[in-house]
Amino acid sequence: MSGSEVTVSIDLPAPPKEVWDLVMDPQRLGDWVTIHKELRRHDAVPPRTGATMEQVLVLRGAPFKVTWKLVTCEEGARAEWHGRGPARSHAETEYLLTEIDGGKGTRFSYRNDFKAPLGPLGSIASKALVGGVPEREARASLDRLKKLLTA
Repeated sequence: MSGSEVTVSIDLPAPPKEVWDLVMDPQRLGDWVTIHKELRRHDAVPPRTGATMEQVLVLRGAPFKVTWKLVTCEEGARAEWHGRGPARSHAETEYLLTEIDGGKGTRFSYRNDFKAPLGPLGSIASKALVGGVPEREARASLDRLKKLLTA
């Protein structure tokens, strides 16, 4: 997928299972995802491949709905969600967890790739509208996640 791709990572002071349990719980999205506004529905927890959820996000003050499907679920290691948003926009979000510090810590890598509708024209418009906001929000979300795990 080509679009507005953001990849960030952070070292967290918790084992991969603890991080996994937190990031894969749809009810906890509001605790760490800065652009999360509302969880409308979700399948059972813990999620498995094929699970879906509907989320409302806010970017630059504008709310929009995304319907997500979990296409890869390797418990404790990797999750990939594919989303459909307004006007046939698409997104991919990936969580990659790697054990560090002899299992006491986790390197959490987050990737989001948003593809606007209307091909190259939509991509240009998307970059003009959102600029560097996705990367700033991704970093802020990971900082929130770290604070949750150190509290």
